[in-house]
Amino acid sequence: MPRRIDSATVIPAEGNKPKIIEEFVGRVNSGDSGVSIAKMTSPEGWEEPGQRPEFDEITLVLKGSLRVDFDGGSMDVNAGQAVVTKAGEWVRYSTPGEEGAEYVAICMPAFSPETVHRDA
Repeated sequence: MPRRIDSATVIPAEGNKPKIIEEFVGRVNSGDSGVSIAKMTSPEGWEEPGQRPEFDEITLVLKGSLRVDFDGGSMDVNAGQAVVTKAGEWVRYSTPGEEGAEYVAICMPAFSPETVHRDA
């Protein structure tokens, strides 16, 4: 039988400025370990530490622009675009633009603090 998710759980975020993470599906809100789906809202100038996660991540930008730094460079992912990062790749996300960003992150398997491996 289908299972409706009535609301998200707000998850504490890493980074230099407040960012809102609303987990709809994942370890915290729905008890799913195979996938997590969260809506992110980050302000202008937000950045988080780099990470080398044990999960693949698909990020769909709904509004604004997300900067993705990776070994060898960086790219901006704008509203209507997506980026896919693979498990084991080093990445760092930020929103340097004045609009910040609103985006959906899908992690497989589900995000967990123990498997994200953030830089010190």
